Amino acid sequence: MSLPNHFELLATDGEARAGRLTTPHGVVRTPAFMPVGTAGAMKGMHWREVRDAGTDIVLGNTYHLMLRPGAERIAALGGLQTFTGWNGPMLTDSGGFQVMSLAELRKLSENAVTFRSHIDGVKLELSPERSIEVQLLLGSDIAMQLDECVRLPAERSDIERAMQLSLRWAERSKRAFDAAPAGFMLVGIVQGGDVPELRHASARGLVEISFHGYAIGGLAVGEPQSVMLAMIEEVAPILPRDRPRYLMGVGTPADILEAVARGIDMFDCVMPTRNGRHGMAFTRFGQVNLRNARHADDPRPLDEESAWPSTRGCSRAYLHHLVKSGETLGAMLLSEINIAYYQRLMGDIRDAISAGTFESFRDQTRADWAKGDIAPR
Repeated sequence: MSLPNHFELLATDGEARAGRLTTPHGVVRTPAFMPVGTAGAMKGMHWREVRDAGTDIVLGNTYHLMLRPGAERIAALGGLQTFTGWNGPMLTDSGGFQVMSLAELRKLSENAVTFRSHIDGVKLELSPERSIEVQLLLGSDIAMQLDECVRLPAERSDIERAMQLSLRWAERSKRAFDAAPAGFMLVGIVQGGDVPELRHASARGLVEISFHGYAIGGLAVGEPQSVMLAMIEEVAPILPRDRPRYLMGVGTPADILEAVARGIDMFDCVMPTRNGRHGMAFTRFGQVNLRNARHADDPRPLDEESAWPSTRGCSRAYLHHLVKSGETLGAMLLSEINIAYYQRLMGDIRDAISAGTFESFRDQTRADWAKGDIAPR
């Protein structure tokens, strides 16, 4: 059965793609970066700032939201958008990442994952069917199949077992999703670690099942960037050109730029807000560590040409003071500065693809990053 297509490819430049993804809660311009609001909140930021920075879509986490406040409660309160006040598209992770990250708190079987809650120790079961049920209760525009993610490096036998289990769970997720309201999307997840033939088998199996979109999972989990990029090159040609491609959990601006060059459309990562809470800023000239003492007497902004008010209007000396003093405002300002930088990068990427100048943009961006933080005059 062919699925409705929510994705329109608007322009290509080499393998880089610019498109438009239509969801029940709005349009997503791709390539897109999704800030991570794990528990229905963006750490240190108001949704208004997230939207003003240029964000079209955000991510929530099935595991965390089903624990607290609970999927049924959120559904009764009108769904994630109404509950949180974010009025745009949302994608929810399936809970599969926690299969890896909370390995000491879970047991895995063919049927499901059984967790002991990291909050109160209560036992809960997450099956492919329950994961889809929870995501539909949340009102997620884009749901993900439940999968098993393996941290790299790993034995081939472990990678293959997890990949095959994820394929079987993909079939069950698809059957469970069949009753979803019109307009909502389900994304299959390619697994297979760093083994090309396992990646090929996973991708082909998912395409045969048929999904609205396809994600590449199990990367940015311990492997070098060269391995991640090689796996994208193995998988992307197998995936349908008319469906969105999502690289899960990625990542740095450099990772995003290189992945876009290889045909990826969507990204998510906690890095902009997490690094902001630790005194790190992303700028046109690479990362700036505001903890460094050399910023204490520097009156310059992070980037005087930035369109984002805090990037342009706050001195490095003030940001350094806030970070060193442990002031909450420092983490808040750097989080919004970082999200704004990521969204500016994505907008510039989309413009370059549409203009047919992506390669020159890519070269110039990398050259700017290589200059590093400019010393004060």
